Amino acid sequence: MNREVRALFPGTHDQVYLDVSARGLVPEPVREAVSEYLDDAVLGKTDKDVLRRRVDKTRAAMAAFIGAESDELAITKNVSEGLNLFAASLPWREGDNVVLCPDLEHPNNIYLWYNLERLRGVEVRAVAPEHGRIPVPAMIEAMDARTRVVTFPSISFAPGFITDVKALVAGAKQVGALTLVDAAQSIGAVQTDVRDLGVDALTVAMQKCLLSLYGFGFLYVRREVAEQLVPIHVARYGIDLGAAHETAFAEGELTYQPGARRFDLGNYNYLGAIAAQTALDMISEIGMKDIERHVRGLSERLASGLLRLGFPVVGGEPAADLAHIVSVGESGGGRHYTVDDPALNELYRHLTENGVRLSIRTGVLRLSVGVYNDDGDIDRVLELARGV
Repeated sequence: MNREVRALFPGTHDQVYLDVSARGLVPEPVREAVSEYLDDAVLGKTDKDVLRRRVDKTRAAMAAFIGAESDELAITKNVSEGLNLFAASLPWREGDNVVLCPDLEHPNNIYLWYNLERLRGVEVRAVAPEHGRIPVPAMIEAMDARTRVVTFPSISFAPGFITDVKALVAGAKQVGALTLVDAAQSIGAVQTDVRDLGVDALTVAMQKCLLSLYGFGFLYVRREVAEQLVPIHVARYGIDLGAAHETAFAEGELTYQPGARRFDLGNYNYLGAIAAQTALDMISEIGMKDIERHVRGLSERLASGLLRLGFPVVGGEPAADLAHIVSVGESGGGRHYTVDDPALNELYRHLTENGVRLSIRTGVLRLSVGVYNDDGDIDRVLELARGV
């Protein structure tokens, strides 16, 4: 990635930031757009009708970004909300089941299923991972005629391998199940086309590889699926009142917005929408093909270098399912802030004390590459690791 792109991220100036899987660096254009919005708010110059149109432009930008139609996207505040809105609106029957791999899921795509087990008698079919990867054949084998949903991350939050989404979609279709994808770690790092993948629903938030702020996200639901769902939560923007004012109400009328827009609730996070649209425009201008090539190339360089130094990189030599996340240690061990291996705790301490930002998740050191990283960042990490 060229120097002009890196220069847009002041957060790269005095540190090696390899933590986009927790939170991406915010670029200058996003800060400028946010400042402009806040200036208008302070001076009382905001116009709600204009802001709502801005939300729809942001929705359209995200739809184009993932190959969807605008009315197939609902506005959410985060991935967890998107997962819950979709799951709660399905017509569950006692004895239905959901298939997932909890060991590789973020906890927020686990809690809701066990809550449905308690509330609706839904069976949670938990499948064990295979060498840190989503166990596609085992998950397909776990599906049957009572499987309502198969859910999985497109890229796991740790250790971070790409899931064979198309294989799981094909398996789910054979038994009539729906697919729900947590795309928190993939959109903005690898090219994503929901039509090509064939998924039924997908949710993402803006603060990671999409380089924006907490509190704004999207829920994609394929139109044919969305039109069959009755949203469990409703508010003005999910109801179609035509040209009537947002405060209008006519008794007996309850017409949902088309597609996934029925899941929109109350007032939007307008600041988040402005930041999101600015970030999406910037990413689109750079080009996802180039971004994916860049981040995957750097992660391969990092993984190979750490292996040469004798560190236990999860998955070994880089393979086709390595995206932008490199994990070191034993997947599934340790805790949130420490790992079981004292040597890796020492490596984490040494890196952080020398200006490298990374995370520990599920017992591994997680280094995640963003569009703003370069060869110098990778070389610096390898140089520091060599000295441990």
